[in-house]
Amino acid sequence: MSPWELDRRRSALLVIDMQNDFVRRGFPMEVPMARARIGAMREVAARCRAVGVPVLCTRHVLFDSFDVSPLETARNPALRTAGLRAGSHGAEIVEELAPEPGEVVIDKHRYDAFHNTPLHSVLTTIRGPHVVDTVIITGTLTDVCCESTARSAFMRDYKVAFAADATGALSEAAQEATRRCAASKRSSAAFPATPS
Repeated sequence: MSPWELDRRRSALLVIDMQNDFVRRGFPMEVPMARARIGAMREVAARCRAVGVPVLCTRHVLFDSFDVSPLETARNPALRTAGLRAGSHGAEIVEELAPEPGEVVIDKHRYDAFHNTPLHSVLTTIRGPHVVDTVIITGTLTDVCCESTARSAFMRDYKVAFAADATGALSEAAQEATRRCAASKRSSAAFPATPS
């Protein structure tokens, strides 16, 4: 049971890093579970749009000219030369979840979508000054960028709702670990992909 009710009037949806390089078969950062859950993510986005919940997308972007995320590329050296490159097809959001005209896209260089980005400023104004107090999380990787963003949102006093069937990890174990963690926090909840 959630410690709070999801209020669509005070919520915003975050679609985290659903980019070609993470989703498409054979692309450098392929996450099959994210690809399999595009339908659920589209459903969440459609329901949110239908009731006036703002939809924001993030893109994880790296550069060829310098290493903007050195610890990330140290962990995954393949990222030094391929994947998520600014301006590339691979860095673009998949067509199925493409932002609608006027929707905000936040480029980020670290797992946490708040880190050195305008996300907090956008959230505190997108529905009027300080109206949004809840973020709904969808996207990929569940246990990396989605979870990092959720924790950062909590530190900024947002309630966090994980759309439990609309995020994708590299394994069922990683997916379940984040779901259990989210469900156990008093400030967050793991919801099915059905915001009311």
